[in-house]
Amino acid sequence: MTEQHVRAFMMPDVGEGLTEAEILTWYVKPGDTVTDGQVVCEVETAKAAVELPIPYDGVVHELHHPEGASVDVGRPIISVATAAAAPVAAVAPGTPSAPSAPSAPSAPVREPVLVGYGVSEGPTRRRPRRQEAAVTAAPEPTVEPAAVEMVVAEPAVVPARPLAKPPVRKLAKDLGVDLATVAPTGPAGIISREDVHRAAAPAPEERPTAPEPTPAPVAEASSAGARVTRVPVKGVRRATARAMVASAFSAPHVTEFVTVDVTRTMKLVEELRSDPDMAGLRVTPLLLVAKALLVAIRRNPEINASWDEVNQEIVIRHDVNLGIAAATPRGLVVPNIKDAHTKTLPRLAGDLGELVAAAKAGRTPPSAMADGTVTITNIGVFGIDTGTPILNPGEAAILAVGAIGLRPWVHKGKVRPRQVTTLALSFDHRLVDGELGSRVLADTADLLERPKRFLTRG
Repeated sequence: MTEQHVRAFMMPDVGEGLTEAEILTWYVKPGDTVTDGQVVCEVETAKAAVELPIPYDGVVHELHHPEGASVDVGRPIISVATAAAAPVAAVAPGTPSAPSAPSAPSAPVREPVLVGYGVSEGPTRRRPRRQEAAVTAAPEPTVEPAAVEMVVAEPAVVPARPLAKPPVRKLAKDLGVDLATVAPTGPAGIISREDVHRAAAPAPEERPTAPEPTPAPVAEASSAGARVTRVPVKGVRRATARAMVASAFSAPHVTEFVTVDVTRTMKLVEELRSDPDMAGLRVTPLLLVAKALLVAIRRNPEINASWDEVNQEIVIRHDVNLGIAAATPRGLVVPNIKDAHTKTLPRLAGDLGELVAAAKAGRTPPSAMADGTVTITNIGVFGIDTGTPILNPGEAAILAVGAIGLRPWVHKGKVRPRQVTTLALSFDHRLVDGELGSRVLADTADLLERPKRFLTRG
């Protein structure tokens, strides 16, 4: 009989600072043969949906969690029986290995990586994990006697840093709170947003809050009289909700509006669609709005900034990472185009098309949603005239674009039907005053009213 070992594949950290992920779909089942690099499941984090490849060959022995389960980073999610010439324990980097008898050379075990992220050539430094994760392992799978041996990678024992999810870490940074000094009240010692607020302002009186309602029993499928449907808030939707609350109650929002004649912009969209330089690219009004905003930012660079609460400084960014709010089946995501200010119009169109397509398909990597500096949200696609958008956390401004439609408009001294839209710019009043915000909004509107000027002169 060929000697076998069962290797447990742990839930990897698929995004900086994430502590858990939900299993959306299993692509394999016990008994299936898998190969190194094969995608075995799709998981959803607070940032995006990600496919996970298995890092070795073998036969699926056990799926440790069902679809829909939330699994902490570092816990086993699947076990695979692998053939080996001699037992080789998979040990986390930095963990001392027990001496063993000499064995035949074997191929090195590849560390789990994400699709498209590449393979680390040298030793990988693992992020600190919860202390209990190092000593509490999932139950060993039941196997035939003397046929299979469980070999599980143990996380390195390193000093644990405070556990908190990305929106909470961002909130703590904005409020100048050292997470190491915050007493966690969340499950498994995770610091919650409320913990950060209490640490930042323990003195103010707290308004009494009503107790959380007791969840009603789940109605059976046969119950025709059920009056409510309860939808669990998790993954992207939960992260969005927390980020919006943190933004709304930490940054003083101001919103300004302007209604603008975009008839020339709509004509230019039609011209560009037949331009050979734009062949194969999707040209929309949003593309020209993005270009106009980028030019307005170049003229008023102070708007491309963030507030540093710890050092009491305004941090002006010299690179513009332009976020585009995208509605997806899993919730609102805001991926951004890196260094958008350096893009030509065709390159900006290509990047914008790829960004939107990836977001709608649920394939936006966490890195694409990090480090944004300013955002556009196109609510006009829903037939909405305007709104008061909430800032993406850590940014100073967000531009909402309303529906474009024919309206009576005074043009060259006469009332004529013109293509008109309303722009709304929300900004953080701590670092953007009314003059700066008004200049940015007015410049954007002026560029959309006479779009060929910024295409020919930049």
